[in-house]
Amino acid sequence: MTNLLAWIAAWLSAGASLVGRYLLAPVAVLPGWLSATAIGAVTGVLLLAVFKHTSNQPAIHCVRNDIDAHLLALKLFRDSAAVALRAQARVIAGAARLLLLAVVPMLVMAIPVTLVLAQMSLWYEARPLRIGEESVVTLALAGDASAPWPSVSLRPTDAVEVEAGPVRVRNRREVCWNLRAREPGSHRLEFQVGDQAVAKELAIGDGFMRVSLERPGWDWSSILLSPWESPFRPGDPVRSIAVAYPQRSSRIYGSGAWVIYWFVVSFVVALIFRRALNVKI
Repeated sequence: MTNLLAWIAAWLSAGASLVGRYLLAPVAVLPGWLSATAIGAVTGVLLLAVFKHTSNQPAIHCVRNDIDAHLLALKLFRDSAAVALRAQARVIAGAARLLLLAVVPMLVMAIPVTLVLAQMSLWYEARPLRIGEESVVTLALAGDASAPWPSVSLRPTDAVEVEAGPVRVRNRREVCWNLRAREPGSHRLEFQVGDQAVAKELAIGDGFMRVSLERPGWDWSSILLSPWESPFRPGDPVRSIAVAYPQRSSRIYGSGAWVIYWFVVSFVVALIFRRALNVKI
């Protein structure tokens, strides 16, 4: 089952990355606030359309009318405790029914939303290394603690300078290097692990670049969260390779903040367009 979920996650992530490669390319040249706002607005409208076609709109409309009627009863019969209590109970029951009616569309939207957020994280969750800036690269070996250690080396490249390493953390089966960025651009760090060669992307530069924090292992959640690079398969000598990129500083499109901003923009846009698209929520 776990292997099947990993295959499904790999296929979904590969498809999302293929689409995101082109649709999110303007992020590299637009101001951060503008690209984050545009993505939030577009996804808000698209998710609203998905909600419309996957929810029971007549039932939602009926429940909404019932809630409005009992809210009106609270105003008209505020002097009658019995009527007010019944109306309040009906309002609460109506709210619970609305939540139940939203379960199916929310489940349908869960996968596309996860894929969209994973693609956005490549641009907003971290920034690329700047020239002269240092970072730690961690290669995690497959196998348990008692497994033999293969020879591990980082092939020389003009993109970075090795300041320290390799440092072996034996209880975690990890090998670390401290690197200093030297040349701007999208580069490939190439490692020799035993008789196999493996690689990890590295982003160096200013502004917005697609940044892959980790090349994941064969785990469905890790694949969904780190979708850009192909995951390591069972039987590979490496479990994962991660680069410690700096956080992006911004209250709108910075590390962590971009998720909240996306949610707020998409929610507000959905509320604005719900009447134009005739959607009951």
